[in-house]
Amino acid sequence: MTALGCHPLPVLTCLTVQDTRNVYDAQPVDADLIRRQLDCVAGDAPIHAIKTGALGNAEVIAVLCEFLDRHPDIPLITDPVIKAAGGGDLADDALIDAMKQALFPRAEMITPNGVELALLGGSDDPAESAHRLLAGGCRSVLATGGHGTGEFIINTLYHADTEPMTWEIERIGGEYHGTGCTLAAAISAGRANGLSARTAIAQAQNFVHRAISHALTVGGGQPVPDRGIRWEN
Repeated sequence: MTALGCHPLPVLTCLTVQDTRNVYDAQPVDADLIRRQLDCVAGDAPIHAIKTGALGNAEVIAVLCEFLDRHPDIPLITDPVIKAAGGGDLADDALIDAMKQALFPRAEMITPNGVELALLGGSDDPAESAHRLLAGGCRSVLATGGHGTGEFIINTLYHADTEPMTWEIERIGGEYHGTGCTLAAAISAGRANGLSARTAIAQAQNFVHRAISHALTVGGGQPVPDRGIRWEN
C-alpha cells in the first residue's frame, strides 16, 4: 500500500505462528479490542478503502460488520483467507459461514484463490462457484489464478449481470508467500486513490508481477514478493 501511494492503518485481527513454509497456528484477537482499534483509527484519520485478510473467528466478523454499517461508502476488498499456501487452516466452519452470510454482501469485491473459491462455492468449476457466491449476495468475485498452473496467471472478475472480465500475466516460477494478500492490498490501494475497480485490478496485477519478479529468498520455503519495490505508473 505504501509503494502505491497510500498510508496503511493496520488493525490486528489474528496472530499467527508461521514461516515461509506454512501457518502452524492462529489465534484471533479479542473482538472488543478490535472494535476499539477500529474506532481509534477511524476517529483520527480518513479511511478511503478497507482490505480484510485473516479474521480469526466469527465474533471478529460481527464487530467488523458493525463498523462497516456505520461507514457504508468505504470500498471493502475482502481476501477470504481460509488456508495458507502450505495447507494450514486459518478459518473454521463458523467463520466461513459468517463471511458468506454477513461480510461478503458488504464487500465491493472478494478475491479468492482457486482453493478458496472451490471451498466457498462448493464446486471445482470456478465459474460455477463464483456464480453461486454471487447468488448468495456477493457483489463481485475476482477469481485469482496465482495458485494454478499454465503459462499465464489468469484473474477473472465475475459480476451477476455482466460477462466475466479476465486479466492475464506471464506466470513466473512456482508458488510465492503472500501473493493473494499482496493483490488484494494493491487493489484496495488503487480504490483508495480513486481508481475504478477494474483499473485498480489492472494496476494491482502489474504491481504483483513486478513484486514476484524481484521476489526475496528469506527462508527455506516459498519466496516472498518484494512489496517495497518503487512503483511508477
